[in-house]
Amino acid sequence: MRNFLLLFLLLGVLMTSCQDNLVYTEFRPTANGKWLADEVMKFDIAEMDSLQGHNLFINIRNDETFEFSNLFLITEFEHPNGETIRDTLEYVMTKPDGNWLGTGYGSIKENKLWYKENIVFKDSGVYKVRVSHAMRKNGDVEGIQMLEGITDVGIQIEEIQ
Repeated sequence: MRNFLLLFLLLGVLMTSCQDNLVYTEFRPTANGKWLADEVMKFDIAEMDSLQGHNLFINIRNDETFEFSNLFLITEFEHPNGETIRDTLEYVMTKPDGNWLGTGYGSIKENKLWYKENIVFKDSGVYKVRVSHAMRKNGDVEGIQMLEGITDVGIQIEEIQ
């Protein structure tokens, strides 16, 4: 019993020390694992350290119904003064052999995708991040209106140590 308790405490310390630089995380679920093309995931970020650099990540949870090997996203990063940076991003979601990238057991995988590097939140106020998908099938002009297999979209911010 004593060894079990020691192991439990050691695991707890290791798990919390790995997340020391995590300052913000939030997820938005999709409706039944279906992400509509006009559904924008919105995140409001306030009261960040204005001197410290931060790395921003987009976290995506997908299940086995996601039928693509990559994911295209449109992002907007709005500063409190209204300045907005818009990006089109592509992320690889599978290995060349078709196995999912990311972490997790079972049917759900979570991918932590680089978004912005060494950002300093120097302006006071609320920063806004908006994420939508921009998926289409090869050769199709029209985008996919209902993207299946994405269960959650999140933002994660870590202080640079």
